[in-house]
Amino acid sequence: MRDFQTIQQETYDLIVIGGGINGAGVARDAALRGLKTILVEKGDFAGGTSSWSTRLVHGGLRYLEYFEFPLVRESLREREILLRTAPHLVHPLMLTVPVYSGRSRPYWKIQAGMFLYDIFSFDKTLPSHRMLPKQKLRQLFRHLDPENLQGAAQYYDAQAAYAERLCLENIISAREAGATTLNYVEVTQLQRQGNRVTSLICKDLASGEEFTVHGSESGMVLNTSGPWVDQVCQRAFVDGSEAPIGKRKKIGGTKGSHIIVNDFPGAPDTALYVEAKTDGRPFFIVPWLGMYLIGTTDLRFQGELDNIKADNDEIDYLLRETNNIIPTAQLSREDVKFTYSGVRPLPNEEGKKPGSVTRKHILYDHSREGVVNLISLIGGKLTTYRHVGEEAVDSVFRKLGRQAPPCTTETKPLPGCIFPYDPRLQKARDEYGALLPLKTIHHLFSLYGARAVNVLSLTDSNPKLAEAIYPELPDIKAQIVYAVNSEFAHTLLDITRRRTTLAMKAHYGLELLPVITETLKQHCGWSDQKCDSQVADYFTYMKENCIPDYALAPLESSFEPQLMSSNR
Repeated sequence: MRDFQTIQQETYDLIVIGGGINGAGVARDAALRGLKTILVEKGDFAGGTSSWSTRLVHGGLRYLEYFEFPLVRESLREREILLRTAPHLVHPLMLTVPVYSGRSRPYWKIQAGMFLYDIFSFDKTLPSHRMLPKQKLRQLFRHLDPENLQGAAQYYDAQAAYAERLCLENIISAREAGATTLNYVEVTQLQRQGNRVTSLICKDLASGEEFTVHGSESGMVLNTSGPWVDQVCQRAFVDGSEAPIGKRKKIGGTKGSHIIVNDFPGAPDTALYVEAKTDGRPFFIVPWLGMYLIGTTDLRFQGELDNIKADNDEIDYLLRETNNIIPTAQLSREDVKFTYSGVRPLPNEEGKKPGSVTRKHILYDHSREGVVNLISLIGGKLTTYRHVGEEAVDSVFRKLGRQAPPCTTETKPLPGCIFPYDPRLQKARDEYGALLPLKTIHHLFSLYGARAVNVLSLTDSNPKLAEAIYPELPDIKAQIVYAVNSEFAHTLLDITRRRTTLAMKAHYGLELLPVITETLKQHCGWSDQKCDSQVADYFTYMKENCIPDYALAPLESSFEPQLMSSNR
């Protein structure tokens, strides 16, 4: 139970609205530097943009074309920091860039970009780039489309396969440093007095309970709600009357969609960063957890932010362009295992093509709009979240009129930080090797890092929690219990989509729901009624956000009756 009455009696130096990767990074940095901090998120942590990315921690090779050199340098530096402080979640990844004549980026331009990339990452620990002449490329990548192929470049960036857990570990670290962090709490009003936001009216979406979060006399509010930034600013009130902050739209989001497919003929061993044959737009084909992640699109978006879905045209586009690059793939709609789509919280830059809108983040001070203690984050990337947090907290201290203590997040490891040679992994193999397959033990360490031992310990008193959730996957029932009891999971979607990747691996997670709900009833006190309601909500979410329109009818006929009766 969450104690909202106690929260109402406190005052906070910093109130953070939005629990994606940037809000989590801000809360962590602020708490570590001694600010009394609270974060509120209307959905689940990492439930928005942070879970919609291509899961790359990269320097932004394409940003060089737009001369955004400081952003490239910042991103490459942050990539190195994450490789050191979160090695269990961020791994080196080789990318290959095939070069074709007659497209927008000739061989010389790619080569020049590679040299610049190496210069900006002068302090990197990853290897430098290499150029592959046509014949060498053809030997290494025999399935690539040979028409007009000139050669390729190869370089290293990094991958955060479990991007949602990167956010979660920042939340955990923030809490350990003293911050209060709440998911499923929506800000309904920003209460203003004069030129300050003094408090927030919030609603717990689980219970419907309303409560107030008070800022201290000089306290700051940081709006890190991503695509919802403008919506939050519209919820300001003065003396009970609406008084929106600012008239100009600040977010000009673009929609990006991804598809996930199984291994396919000609699938590359490394990631491909390629140009679409039909329109020249760059996209990725990335090995991901034994599958392939393909995306993304880049379309102007002005619709409903809470229900975003890859449409049939986007899915067909990604399939077609993958087949154009790798003709042996012959991917079709039937090969799509999962889709997800989201909105990039980019600055509103009317008239620009989506791909040319800056990816730099902006800390927008609302003083120019008459509110001196509100800052909104516009933009922000997965890769640079830590630096965004450092910069934002420095700004908060300036606004508070206080000397900022040194930032420690550059060197402080995230809670699960562990390297593959750590003796704790061997100890876990020795202790649990008779109970669990080694594949499962290693999987748990890849997900939870050093905290995998906490998951494993749940099986000590109840060996049934060591049972597999699904025969073909390494995940075990203990993870379900751990998600609810230790990782703030409130819904089935939290468990299958953000604490684990079960939804992406096993038919949108639909086949797993009976096992998951039974575990929740036995070990977490969930009632039959709650499980029934959660199953219905889960299926609705998947239909509205993840299952392609063309696949809905057969899924509804095969799963809906089963799901609706699974807990009765």
